[in-house]
Parts: sequence; C-alpha cells; structure tokens
Amino acid sequence: MGIREVNFYKTASGKCPVAEFLEELPTKQRRKVVWVLKLLEDLDFVPKEYWKKLKPSDIWECRVKFGSTIYRIFGFFVGNEIILTHGIVKKTQKTPKEAITKAEKYRKEHIQRRRKK
Repeated sequence: MGIREVNFYKTASGKCPVAEFLEELPTKQRRKVVWVLKLLEDLDFVPKEYWKKLKPSDIWECRVKFGSTIYRIFGFFVGNEIILTHGIVKKTQKTPKEAITKAEKYRKEHIQRRRKK
C-alpha cells in the first residue's frame, strides 16, 4: 500500500471515464501512464512534472509525456485518496477550460454521492 490511494471516478450510471481513456491508449503509452499513477501512490513528494494543482480550483492534473504527445488525467483529493476523473490528449499550451470544468463537475457529484451513503 502506498502513501496515497489512487481510484477512478465512476459516474452515477457506472461509467469510468479514466478507464475508458486508458483503454484507448496504445500499450506503451498506457504503461507509462500507469507508471506515473504508481508514483502518485508511492512517493512522498511527487515532482511537478507529473502532478500539479490547477489554481484556483481543487482539481489536480497528472501529466504524462510520451514522445511529443502529452497526456493529462484530472483528479482531486478526498482525504488521502486521489480520485481520477478523466483524461485528455493535450494539444494546446493551456489546459482546456472544459476539461477542468468536467473534473469539477465530477468532483461535486462524487462528494454528493459519498454524503448520501
């Protein structure tokens, strides 16, 4: 067991956007993303090149570079747990606002469903 636990967000209907994103990646790229996700669990301090808070929101992004392609997986903390919401292939310098908005929406839904349990 690592320092943190990484889990994937599931929608109310049971879909898992991160798993779907990972399944679409070629094998080598998927392996690198999984390696970086393991760093999130195991390292006390994760370097900014892999894990960075997106200010001013409560959303974080996991950053994975493979060749000239950049992958981003968004997530948030619930205690010592990281909930990853969804991923994108980053094509622009700035992180797309829609991607952050989607992660914020998933975060809100996750927290609301958790309170109802």
